[in-house]
Amino acid sequence: MDIKAAVTHSQGEAFKLEKVKLAAPESDEIRVRIVAAGVCHTDVVARDLGIAPFPIVLGHEGSGVVDAVGASVSDLQVGDHVVMSFAHCGNCGHCLTGHPTVCDTFNELNFGGAMDDGSHRLAQDGEALATFFGQSSFATYAIAKSRNAVKVDPEVDLALLGPLGCGIQTGAGTVLNRLKPEFGSSIVIYGAGAVGLSAVMAAKIIGCQHIIAVDVHYSRLELAKALGATHVLSGKDVDVVTEIKKITDGGSHYAIETTGVPLVVKQSLNALRPLGTVAIVGITPEMSIDVHNDLMAEGKSMIGVIEGHSIPRVFIPQLIAYYKAGQFPFDKLVKFYDFEDINQAFADSASGVTIKPVLKIDG
Repeated sequence: MDIKAAVTHSQGEAFKLEKVKLAAPESDEIRVRIVAAGVCHTDVVARDLGIAPFPIVLGHEGSGVVDAVGASVSDLQVGDHVVMSFAHCGNCGHCLTGHPTVCDTFNELNFGGAMDDGSHRLAQDGEALATFFGQSSFATYAIAKSRNAVKVDPEVDLALLGPLGCGIQTGAGTVLNRLKPEFGSSIVIYGAGAVGLSAVMAAKIIGCQHIIAVDVHYSRLELAKALGATHVLSGKDVDVVTEIKKITDGGSHYAIETTGVPLVVKQSLNALRPLGTVAIVGITPEMSIDVHNDLMAEGKSMIGVIEGHSIPRVFIPQLIAYYKAGQFPFDKLVKFYDFEDINQAFADSASGVTIKPVLKIDG
């Protein structure tokens, strides 16, 4: 079928809305009429750094309505509201033991540009287009494996839910699924974007005593306070490490680093108390640390966390339930854009004007 999609033809190129061909879903796949798709920093990295093949249709925070199902799909049906999340094989040891975020073929399935059998579902002028995260949701329709889609509550605005598939579950899940801070403990969130602010809300749910948000944008720090941060620090105005140690009487128990900035990564380590743990979720370039003084000498831990260590079909409905109960107001992060304004949405995300742009594609 003919669909409209935002095609990226080469590295760093602006998005172009063009007509492309979408194949029918295979036996274990679904076709989704996309209602909305979130704009995520990972889309920026794929466009600008070339971590996936070109030409490609990006987009990996899609939400929509199931439009068709393959012959072997039994857990979803036409008309279901779904959020599409990251691709995973479902068969490796990590998937089978509840760790799909570290699927043996995670990178291949999400960044390799093809489905798990090497085939493609998108084409233009007879040439294949690469798929992103097993969905390519910057389009009016998308194909995904049924296991990578999450059936969601039809009472909740479907256009709002796409970011739960990646950015928001990354922040909230790193707190709730991986770090699991104890009631009354302290946590510092470096970077008050969509991922960081989702972590702030999750830390409030879990009952951390000190929830400290660090950023350089005053507006984001104000929002962090409104969402549950007990303290906010401007990285351009104060010595962050010194202030955190004052607030927490010696350093934080936990930290989440979302910025990927090497200086901030070092701050996140240095502001921990002995035996503290920092989770790195931002895409970070090569950097150096003093392993003895920054890490080992005080028994600290630095861990990497992907997609909030989530099982999307379990975790995303939980987040929606907390949202409905008024305890996870992630809608405060979102600003909607028309699909035609996709390049403006990316520009506003890059400048900090908008925390979480969401493209309204249909309905």
